[in-house]
Amino acid sequence: MTEDRTSDLGNSTILFVTGRLAETSLRETLSELSCQLGFRYEVAVPGIQVAALLHVNLLLKRLHVPAGVDRVVLPGWCQGDLIRLEQHFGVPFERGPKDHRDLPEHFGCGRKKDVCLDRYSIDIIAEINHATRLSVADVVFQAQAMFDAGADLIDVGCVPGESSPSVGDIVRALREKHLRVSIDSFDRDEVEQAVAAGAELILSCNHSNIDWVTDFGVEVVAIPNTPSDTESLDRIIEQLSRKNVPFRIDPIIEPIGMGFTASLRRYMDARQEYPEVPMMMGIGNVTELTEVDSAGVNMLLAAVCEELGIGSVLTTQVINWCRSAVAEFDAARRLISHSVGNAVIPKHIDSSLVMLRDAKLKCDSEDSLNSLAAALTDPNFRIFADPAELHLMNNTGYWRGEGAFEIFRPALKSNPDVDAGHAFYLGYELARAEIARFLGKQYNQDESLSWGVLGELPGSSSVRHEAGADEGELNEGGLTS
Repeated sequence: MTEDRTSDLGNSTILFVTGRLAETSLRETLSELSCQLGFRYEVAVPGIQVAALLHVNLLLKRLHVPAGVDRVVLPGWCQGDLIRLEQHFGVPFERGPKDHRDLPEHFGCGRKKDVCLDRYSIDIIAEINHATRLSVADVVFQAQAMFDAGADLIDVGCVPGESSPSVGDIVRALREKHLRVSIDSFDRDEVEQAVAAGAELILSCNHSNIDWVTDFGVEVVAIPNTPSDTESLDRIIEQLSRKNVPFRIDPIIEPIGMGFTASLRRYMDARQEYPEVPMMMGIGNVTELTEVDSAGVNMLLAAVCEELGIGSVLTTQVINWCRSAVAEFDAARRLISHSVGNAVIPKHIDSSLVMLRDAKLKCDSEDSLNSLAAALTDPNFRIFADPAELHLMNNTGYWRGEGAFEIFRPALKSNPDVDAGHAFYLGYELARAEIARFLGKQYNQDESLSWGVLGELPGSSSVRHEAGADEGELNEGGLTS
């Protein structure tokens, strides 16, 4: 549960501590925020350029807390034990965000309280396509990655028209890793191997194999003979029920352009006709066969499944735009479960699926950037990005433009002593800033871009040290509160 920092604001007076370079921008943020929340504020700059270098020991010597201040908010970078400050000054101290532009969220504005997204109602069956053509080690490697991304069952996808003797070995290897397994085959020998080795679900069952697939005592996925032949699905359901074979039904979702909307209607009709029967949807028919980033598609399909009570999906990660499909659906099913269960729209709850862009941009005003550029007294470069331009500045100048090369060349010309390592660092950071500006992502110097469920770019946080940047600039880069 998020702490409610607005409950005791009232007419209180809050002292915000910052570095000299961020003072103008901080005051802009506080001017709007104080009007919104009704508190008075003062700003203290304890004789230091950047807030990232603040420490309790320094504040004990340099900070002055005026009379009438009810609480003090320090930058999130501040190191040391705040209890020492509270004992010395006699007022509460707290760490705010590392970036003062996050103060509205810190005080509970602009977002809802944190929620628990541990619950979900849809199982993910992740298929390894053409598994029988891979080595057992490769199958296990892919399966473990899918499990780590959120898969509940690993589906061993066989090759139609082939009968592989390796299915049993594959399933046994997966079961030895304590992974749940399903088998996707219409070949009797492959299914027998899989069930004997521990597979718990057979994909699939229709009139072509019902005479033998029901002999194994294992749950099956019932499908129609063809997607539009709903009567054949009804007959399969009747036969499976009569034989007491456990089953779930899949009316088969069809690709866009091949009857997609009509197939959604069949899922709705099946749920109405069989309200208590477990259902599955093979969502790979849409994600793999639609040339678009798959996260949004997974979100919409998760919503359909949640609202229709479809308890499992079959997905794949074959084509490149689906390479993170399992992780995407895992995030989607959690968000959708919360949204449907609490009758709230899935907005301002979790941003894991906002991968290409960011949910919100926090940009410094032109006045604050100009003030910062005018106040710089050292040669260390500061880099900023907003939707219109890139910004690069140090004590020798302020360069701005739409592209990295546009500002990189004149900056180097004004700083002839920049070595190769530093030039590499500037090129790397400016390229990240340019990508962020183009996509609409938040750029903060020396911090990784946010990629949602994809996580952090490996090695991105160590580039400064590898490029030979000095520790002093590492600490002072960026405009922080």
